[in-house]
Amino acid sequence: QEQLVESGGGLVQAGGSLRLSCAASGHTFSSYTMAWFRQTPGKEREFVAVINWNGDNTYYADSVKGRFTISRDNAKNTVYLQMNSLKPEDTTVYYCTAKVQRSIPDTFRYEAIYDYWGQGTQVTVSS
Repeated sequence: QEQLVESGGGLVQAGGSLRLSCAASGHTFSSYTMAWFRQTPGKEREFVAVINWNGDNTYYADSVKGRFTISRDNAKNTVYLQMNSLKPEDTTVYYCTAKVQRSIPDTFRYEAIYDYWGQGTQVTVSS
């Protein structure tokens, strides 16, 4: 069973930046596609970004494209989400997730396909 632990959330003013981290506990991290989702209470979990096993393929939600960057360090078993130019509408809980597959599946936007989830980290952007 893989454990994912997010960190780096917090309170920031609009226009500011935060970097989220997600550390995996297992020894097969480099075999996973990793993604970030976010969820506001009462709404479905929303896809944010995804990265393949070696970092040479990524996709982003239109709402964050050009502002957020997903990256990974397989030596540290960690995936990152650099968030710049933050907006109040980015306020929500962010979740790290893993798919036990090296390549990004066509269904990467759907939360049901992922195998492991972190507990989430709160990001609050004040106006």
